[in-house]
Amino acid sequence: MKTRNFSIGLFMAAAMLMLQRPLVSLAQDQPPAQVDAQDQGQPPDQGQPPDQGQTPDQGQAQDPPSRVARLNYSEGSVSFQPGGTGDWVQAVQNRPLTTGDNLWADKDSRAELHVGSTAMRMSSETSVTFLELDDRTTQIKLSQGSLILKVRHLDDEDLFEVDTPNLAFTIQRIGEYRVDVNANGDQTVTTVWRGRGEVTGGGESYVVVAGQQAIFDGTDQLNHEINQLPPSDDFDNWAFGRDQHEDQSQSVNYISPEMTGAEDLDEYGSWSYAADYGPVWRPVGVPVGWAPYRYGHWAYVAPWGWTWVEDEPWGFAPFHYGRWAFYGGGWCWVPGPVVVRPIYAPAMVAFVGGGPAFGVGVAWFPLAPREVYVPWYRTSRGYVNNVNITNTRVNVTQVTNIYNTTIINNNTTVTRVNYANQRVPSAITAVSHDTFVNARPVARNIAQVDTQKLAAAPVSYREPVQPVRASVVGSGSPTRVKPPAAIMNRQVVATRNPTPPRPEFNSAPTQNGRPTSNVRTEAPASTPHPATLEEQGKPPVAERPQPPSGQERPQPEARPTQPAPLPQERSVPRPTATYERGSAPAREPNPQVRPAPPVQNRPEVQRNEEQKFNTWQQQRPTSAPRPAPVHSAPPRPPHR
Repeated sequence: MKTRNFSIGLFMAAAMLMLQRPLVSLAQDQPPAQVDAQDQGQPPDQGQPPDQGQTPDQGQAQDPPSRVARLNYSEGSVSFQPGGTGDWVQAVQNRPLTTGDNLWADKDSRAELHVGSTAMRMSSETSVTFLELDDRTTQIKLSQGSLILKVRHLDDEDLFEVDTPNLAFTIQRIGEYRVDVNANGDQTVTTVWRGRGEVTGGGESYVVVAGQQAIFDGTDQLNHEINQLPPSDDFDNWAFGRDQHEDQSQSVNYISPEMTGAEDLDEYGSWSYAADYGPVWRPVGVPVGWAPYRYGHWAYVAPWGWTWVEDEPWGFAPFHYGRWAFYGGGWCWVPGPVVVRPIYAPAMVAFVGGGPAFGVGVAWFPLAPREVYVPWYRTSRGYVNNVNITNTRVNVTQVTNIYNTTIINNNTTVTRVNYANQRVPSAITAVSHDTFVNARPVARNIAQVDTQKLAAAPVSYREPVQPVRASVVGSGSPTRVKPPAAIMNRQVVATRNPTPPRPEFNSAPTQNGRPTSNVRTEAPASTPHPATLEEQGKPPVAERPQPPSGQERPQPEARPTQPAPLPQERSVPRPTATYERGSAPAREPNPQVRPAPPVQNRPEVQRNEEQKFNTWQQQRPTSAPRPAPVHSAPPRPPHR
């Protein structure tokens, strides 16, 4: 009996140890899924000591968003104002955009942005502000102008909203949309080519479905008019032409469709197979001596801090996701697991040496596949795991060991790790302190260093350099092209309170420490609203004669009196199941990142993800259908 009780006791003790042990069951070569773990501390934020005694919820609350927007194309005069500054500069391609940032496309100008697989295109004299951009929320302030959106993926918990001076337009389905705000700010036109959206304003709610254009006049009380789709204009055709090009992308066969910046990889490189890494991407047309994280500049983008901005038009995804490897005599980019939505990081690098002893201010090199990235900004323990395993096939035990060394033990250097790229010739880039903090071009200001010393120097997971105002503004030239103050200060309608804007950099905060955001929240109508605007007393529209072939986009013969059925919505899906995020919570003014499901469910989740992804690969269309054909769509313009 004693022997039996002793055996049972040993079994129970072993079980408890296995439950408490960090996530070590994930093999290095398996496609890992997102995981989470108990918070044990937070890395310092630019030299600040970690907070002690935090609970897991507090750690999750301070995690940065896993998504950002990217300006990938501009034509004419496009201006940018970083959140927390009053400076307007010329917009710089590949600068990450996040909550609080402003964009202005001046007269006869255009711009294109991406958030994952979603494309947003701005027309002439258009003002856009990101009120909220995080893992689940995309909330945009459109004060004036025209915005076309191609939404390729929405989870049940996602909120995608365009807020204008007289209404809030919430996108409910994947599809193609256009929102126009007139110069006075008292009229909003919503056009739905494919999809479905809800309009909230004036104490009422309305639904606009595929094949409809709805015009809303007024502010405190909305007057609406429903019309058929109008003929496409030049802005429509330009946006549709670029959509058709993106729908034929081949890179989504190798990376997650929700990786921001994936849309430009096809044009500027090629995919191949590397025995040690699987599918890899190589850029073409790079100069002799090119190395990752050398042709660009550093900027300070809150809440991540120091952020790399690459010069090349393709230079977004390969510098914020995955890893770089020196393979076959040249550099190739190794993306992370394709079945997992990757988490954005400001730069996948490690800092090395530096200081007077090495004759240089700041030096760094790209991390290689399976090497651990340690954030230099405040995060939770779960975030450190997730940002690594979604961007490379890394062993979680290795992440845990380095996390315990650098974070728990507060050791800023990483010892006993053989970093592959640290010893690659010309892989280390070094600049002076002034070049680093003032967002100057790195390639034109490289410092001469002793490469042998740096190859053997200790590696640090952060560079304790304090930013200056030029770090936040970035490399864009100052410009007088900006929206009028009356447009910037317009109040807009929203269905939720966005995060308060960041305070001015190096200035005292406003009253109560929170600047105003010019947002008036208005909840959707409490009474059930009709399915479409047609059922709200609007008379039917008479038939419109069809134009001769080739003159304009064919229109529906008559507006239906019943809700039009949605076309089959086939688009590039995000191969991430909704259960990866847990059940949908109630919307809060400041939503927090939720922990991932328990670890014991991972094998089944992973198999389901792979099965969904394989099914999608077999059924993926080469071009998304539209309710009406597009005539004479122009070719995709070159990058600028």
